[in-house]
Amino acid sequence: MKYEELTHRIIGCAMKVHSTLGNGFQEVIYQRALAIEMGRQGLGFQREMEMSIYYEGIDIGTRRIDFFVEDIIMVELKALIMLEDVQLAQAMNYCQAYNLPIGLLINFGAKSLEFKRVYNVNHSENKAYKKQILQSKNPANPNSDK
Repeated sequence: MKYEELTHRIIGCAMKVHSTLGNGFQEVIYQRALAIEMGRQGLGFQREMEMSIYYEGIDIGTRRIDFFVEDIIMVELKALIMLEDVQLAQAMNYCQAYNLPIGLLINFGAKSLEFKRVYNVNHSENKAYKKQILQSKNPANPNSDK
């Protein structure tokens, strides 16, 4: 799928950070380390980027995303023992609210790094892949990697 190489690079940076630091730190520590690693890997990004949220074309507020990579991929970080559906729903909502085709939800809090790709199936770039996304490994949750 489109952006697969870029998401792999971001996930690789996160794996390097997690293997170096392990789990147990606050989210901001992982955010700082990931910024260093993505910079070393030549990825362009903005950290703590404030983005507007719209309701039927009306600006209703802003939300900061942890990273906006290469002007296309939203990356939301967590440092939780276990990801729950609410964090996945949050990441999916951000992709839709910001009209982004794809995002990543990365959790540094577990013993093993957890990551999930989240897709905005309504984004114009994903129209061709919509059927493939909806027929993913977990049809009840098409945004899950599991």
